[in-house]
Amino acid sequence: MSEQEAKRESKHFIQQAIEADLAAGRFSGVFTRFPPEPNGYLHIGHAKSICLNFGLAKDYGGTCNLRFDDTNPTKEETEYVDSIQEDIRWLGFEWDSLHYASDYFDQLYEWAEKLISEGHAYVCDLTAEQTREYRGTLTEPGRNSPFRDRTAQENLDLFRRMRAGEFPDGSRVLRAKIDMASPNINLRDPVMYRILRATHHRTGDKWCIYPTYDWTHGQSDSIEGISFSICTLEFENHRPLYDWYCEKLGIHHPRQIEFAKLKLSTLLMGKRHMLRMVKEGYVNGWDDPRMPTISGYRRRGYTPESIRNFCADAGIAKFNSTIDVIRLENAVREHLNAVALRRMAVLDPVKLTITNWPEGKVEMTEAINNPEDPSAGKRQIPFSGKLWIEQDDFREEAPRKFFRLKKGGAVRLRAGYIVDCHDVVKDDEGNVIEILCTYDPETKSGSDSSGRKVKGTIHWVSAEHAVEAEVRLYDRLFTVENPGDPEEGKTFLDYLNPDSLKVITGYLEPALAEAKSGDRVQFERLGYYVVDPDTTPQKMVFNRIVSLRDTWGKMEAKGKAN
Repeated sequence: MSEQEAKRESKHFIQQAIEADLAAGRFSGVFTRFPPEPNGYLHIGHAKSICLNFGLAKDYGGTCNLRFDDTNPTKEETEYVDSIQEDIRWLGFEWDSLHYASDYFDQLYEWAEKLISEGHAYVCDLTAEQTREYRGTLTEPGRNSPFRDRTAQENLDLFRRMRAGEFPDGSRVLRAKIDMASPNINLRDPVMYRILRATHHRTGDKWCIYPTYDWTHGQSDSIEGISFSICTLEFENHRPLYDWYCEKLGIHHPRQIEFAKLKLSTLLMGKRHMLRMVKEGYVNGWDDPRMPTISGYRRRGYTPESIRNFCADAGIAKFNSTIDVIRLENAVREHLNAVALRRMAVLDPVKLTITNWPEGKVEMTEAINNPEDPSAGKRQIPFSGKLWIEQDDFREEAPRKFFRLKKGGAVRLRAGYIVDCHDVVKDDEGNVIEILCTYDPETKSGSDSSGRKVKGTIHWVSAEHAVEAEVRLYDRLFTVENPGDPEEGKTFLDYLNPDSLKVITGYLEPALAEAKSGDRVQFERLGYYVVDPDTTPQKMVFNRIVSLRDTWGKMEAKGKAN
C-alpha cells in the first residue's frame, strides 16, 4: 500500500466522502452546521456531533454555523438556547454564524406556496388518527387521502387561511404530495405544516402555523449554503425526503451524510427521560453532576479536553454500538493526571496520635505538586503530632499482604516520617477511635538516614490545620448497562442507583483553603475532585470527578468473594 493510500485508509468514511465530493467539484468547500433543537440541555452524545461538525470545518478550512431548529414553540425555551451556546464554547468551539430556523419562516412559507402551486403539496383535513391509519405499515402501502386531489387554487386558499388563523388547532395540515405506496414511510405524503397556536420564544404570536423538522431542516441548510449536512443514523431514512424537497424547489442541494450516535453504557440520554428526572426531582437540575448533560459533566469537573479526546477516541462509525462508559472516565483520568495539582485529603477519618512528638511542635514538610509536571513546583504542608488518616489505611488485625498501617506494624506517612503503631483507643462498642504511634525522627522524607525500609506509604492531614469541607461522592446514576431498555413491568426509574450521591465531611490540607470554584485537584490516593459552585467563604464544597484505580480494593473484594 502506498503512503497516499495508507493516509486515505486512515480517514473515516465521512472524510473520504467529503474529499471525493471536493475532488469532483460538487462543492467549493466544507461548510457544516450544528443544528440542535432548543428543547433541553445538550448531553454527552451531542459532544460527538459538535466535535465532528466543528472539527471538519476546521480541518478543511471551512465554516461551521450554529443553528437552532426552533420549530416547536411548545417545548423550546430561551434557557435552552443560552445553555447550548455556553456548552459549545466551553468545549472549545466558536461558530462562524448564528442562525435560527425561525429566521427562515417567511422563506419557508413562500416555498410551501410554490410547491402547492406546482401540485407538489396539498391541504389535508384528516385527523391525526386517520392520517396514521391511511399511512399504512412497513409491510402494507398507504392509501391516498381523500383530500389529495384538491386543486392548487383550493389548496393555496386553504393554506393562506390556515396562516390567517381561520381554523382550529390540529384541524388541517399541509402535506407534500409524493407517494403513498413508497416503501419508505417518510415519503408517504409527509406533513409540512400544522396549525398550532403557541407563543414562539423569538417570533411571539406572529405565526399560528409551524413547519415540521423535515420540511425546515434541508431548506435551512440550503439557505445557509451548507455543503455537508452531517446527521445521526436515525435520519438516514429521511434523506430521500431531504433530497426531494431540494430537488423540487430547485435550490442549493447539500449532501446529507449519517453517522452512528454516541451511546454509552449505564447512561440514559433521551431528553424526555432527562426532563422527567429534572421536573420530578430525581436529580438537582440539568447540571446535576450525575446527569449525562455537558453542563452536568462540567459541574462534575470533567475538562473540555478530556471530552474532546474521548470523542476522538470513540471514532466515527456507520453502525450503532454501545461504548463502555469506562472509556470516558479514563479520558478524564488521563488528562487530569497530567494537569491536576496533588493535594492530601482524608474523607473517612480516624485520629492518629504520635505519642513521642514534642508538644506544640509544627514542622513543615515539602511535597511535589504534580509528578507529571515539574514546572508545577512544590508546596509546604504542616505536620504535627495529631493527624487524620483514612480508616481503610489501618487494620488492627491485617492479612499478610496488607502493607498499610496495622497494630505492631510500621508505615511511611507521605512526605513525612515512618511511624510505628503500638496501641489503639476504642469506644464502648469496640471501634477504634484513635491510633497511637511513635515516629522515627531519622526517617523524614527527603533526608532519611535511618536505612529503614517499609512497604507502605499513606497520606494524612494535620488535624490542627485541616480545612473542613463538604465532599459530594458522585457515582453512576443507574445500576444497569441499559436503563433505557427496562424489563417488563418496570421503567428506567426502577434502575436509579440509591447510592449515586453520598455527602460526607472531609479534612483537607490547608493549601486547598484558597481553591476557587472550578479548580480541579487530585486527592492523593483517592481520586480527582473539583470545587463546586456552591462553595462559599464559610464552607468549601468538592465534587468527586472520578476515582483512582484501587488495586488493593479489588484484591480485597476478590479475597472476600473467595
